[in-house]
Amino acid sequence: MAALMDELRARGCDVEGALTRFLNNEAFYAKCYKKFLDDPAFSALDEALKAKDAETAFRHAHTLKGLTANMGLTPLYDIVVKIVEPLRGGAYHDDLLEIYDAMMRELEAYRRIGEQNGL
Repeated sequence: MAALMDELRARGCDVEGALTRFLNNEAFYAKCYKKFLDDPAFSALDEALKAKDAETAFRHAHTLKGLTANMGLTPLYDIVVKIVEPLRGGAYHDDLLEIYDAMMRELEAYRRIGEQNGL
């Protein structure tokens, strides 16, 4: 698990802060990290954005904001915030899909890290 933590630190993730929320248990963190990578909120957000359903998109984006914060995945969190905040007031903007695409590219990097570490 040390390699996973090192790779996340190298990406700018707040691994130390996250580990305090995971009882400083790297194996527990890795288990949650693996589940996070396939969280259904990612695809649900995509569907809601494509449907221009700001309320549903906000709910899923807000879920992802909390998950990325708890996991300490700061670079991904920073992108998710760019989706959450405009939706908070119920406003949908066409550029949200572009931001979503950037978020998914970032998520792919985390998936590769997971795969490289046997997750």
